[in-house]
Order: sequence, then structure tokens, then C-alpha cells
Amino acid sequence: MSTDTPEQLEGMKAAGRVVAQTIRELRKLVRPGVTTLELDQAAGRVFAAHGAQSGPQLDYNFPGVICISVNDEAVHGIPSGRRLRDGDLVKLDVTAELNGFYADACRTVAVGKVKPSAVKLIGAAESGLKRGLAVATAGATVNDIGVAVQHEIEKRGFSVCATLTGHGIGRRIHEEPTVFSVGMPGPSPTLTEGLVITIEPIIAAGEGDVVEDGEWIVRTADGSLSAHAEHTIVITDGAPLVLTA
Repeated sequence: MSTDTPEQLEGMKAAGRVVAQTIRELRKLVRPGVTTLELDQAAGRVFAAHGAQSGPQLDYNFPGVICISVNDEAVHGIPSGRRLRDGDLVKLDVTAELNGFYADACRTVAVGKVKPSAVKLIGAAESGLKRGLAVATAGATVNDIGVAVQHEIEKRGFSVCATLTGHGIGRRIHEEPTVFSVGMPGPSPTLTEGLVITIEPIIAAGEGDVVEDGEWIVRTADGSLSAHAEHTIVITDGAPLVLTA
């Protein structure tokens, strides 16, 4: 969507604050022994306190409040009785709907003691997100974001899961345009002031190819660790407004 009015912008900011607070609260709870279902229930409590709802449940009837993906699960992990263990990487992918507006963000959190290579993987995803944000300005193209993200991730020795993308967002989770995290051939939409999108590098320690596992979960095809970093932003004529910081 495009935030054409102050009311729309305020609505998006409010949804973004719910997402940011949810991630902050969940990060405090991540530790060995906690279940992904317990984290999901905690997210539900934060949503309820703000009068928000789960975007994935509203739009797709997802079987959880949020998506919680562990290790080689790249996206759409289903909360369950699975207990986190030392060395796990858990992706907290939070999409909230509040008063008709959606916001979406993700952070990858290390559980307990993890290998240095896993810490580097998380850092690469975060750095890729920062590089994407740095070029996301009115007049640039969606492809400029993908080129910047891909260069940063590959420079650090990791791979982008190229088929998993960011997107427009606002009145639904997924709107136009599709925001790739790699450079793509052909014409690319121009970023316009007020446009609301997500930038979300989803990367792998291995090759970056992914496979579906059941109705929801997407895993790395080679079983390698993955990491995911995401913000919802509003395009401006300068640095983007990050709604989910």
C-alpha cells in the first residue's frame, strides 16, 4: 500500500509498534528448554494486550499466532511442543494486524551456546537487511534492493534463498511489489514515496535452494542453517521510515 494520508501512516506505525514489542518480549524468553508453542502463546498475549490479531491466521488460517522456524526451517515454522536446544537458531517472524493495518518483521535469535559460524550467519542476514535499507529510497528500483542485499550476503560467504522474498504490505500481509533479495533481470518497479514494503533477506549457510515440507514449512534443501532478518518500511525521499524497529 501507499500511505497517502496521515491516518494511514499512523495506522501503520501502530501496527509496527506491536510487532516490535512482540519481538522484544519473545527474545527475552528464548532459551534452551522453552518450546516454540510457549513462545507463540507469549506472542498471543502481547497481541491481545494491544487489541491486535495474527496476520497469518487472518489471511491464511495459519496454525499459530506467528511463524517460528528453527535451524534449517527457513520460513513458516509451526509452533509446537518442540523444545529449543543449545546451538539452535530460531526465527521469530511476527506479523500483526491492528485496526485494518498490517506490519511484519523477523529476527533470528541464537539459543544458548552456538557455533561462531552460526553467529556469522545471523550477522550476515542483519547486514544484508541494512544494505537493503540503505538503498531503499524514492526513485530507486526494487531491483536495487535485491542487488545490494545479494552482494552483501555473498560477500560474507553465504547464500540468499532467492525464491523467498519481501513484499508490499498494508491492508494485507502480501501486496505488490515482490521484493527480491537478489538481482533480477528485466524491468523493475520504481520505489515511490509513501510505498510500504518489507525487506527480508532469508539466507542459508549452504546453497540457498529450498524445499517445501508439508503445507507450510519451507526448509533449506541441503539441510543447512538459515537466518532471516526483516523490517517493514515506508519509502521516503531519503532514508526509509522503519516501522518495526
